[in-house]
Amino acid sequence: MIRNILGSLVALAGAASAVLSPFRDWYDGRAGQDYRVRDLFGGITATESGVLVSILLPFLFAALLVIAGVVLRSRIAVALAGLVVLGFTILWMVRQGQAEGALTVGGDGAGLQVGVANALAGGVLMLIGALLMSGRGAGARARARREREPVEPYAAPPADQVDTWPPTQEPGMSTHTSPWPEPEVDPYTGPDPHDPRTRSYPQAERGPEPGDPRDPVHPPHRPPER
Repeated sequence: MIRNILGSLVALAGAASAVLSPFRDWYDGRAGQDYRVRDLFGGITATESGVLVSILLPFLFAALLVIAGVVLRSRIAVALAGLVVLGFTILWMVRQGQAEGALTVGGDGAGLQVGVANALAGGVLMLIGALLMSGRGAGARARARREREPVEPYAAPPADQVDTWPPTQEPGMSTHTSPWPEPEVDPYTGPDPHDPRTRSYPQAERGPEPGDPRDPVHPPHRPPER
């Protein structure tokens, strides 16, 4: 996100520099808007040019490309705009050198002037802005990479720290060091048949049989004598 914002600002600054450059002097006091686009392909002439058919036309097209690239977060569109500005500026320098015999740089208003520098700087800024931008697909690739990575919802706490095991978040000393849930207890199999407290139908303890010498109510009788 920050890279896209920074790259967009640099590219827009380059577009502004390129669009303003034809209104400044390019060579021997002649402004860039006085050079016709057709002269860049057929040779520089002394014929004056209208604003919309001058070298300003490709620079306006490059500025629109930069705006579209910033809106769509397209690095290709911004880079293409920079190449357009640099290409037409270099082509003008070639034609101007052919017309004059040589290109000179002078501080007294003769030779190459500030308009050419603005155009070259604008094209370079557009290329730098395209390099700084992360592009539209970078965020989607990052999200897809995060989705592919396995996410462990609850990591095992250290043994020497207080455990807040989810989902209750109840504090307590950590005794579980494995990231997996604790094993469940054995399933319920019914009451213990050997425990009288868990019997469904308790039976009363049977007493001694009648005639048993241990029976205090029905003591044994001797058989009658004959």
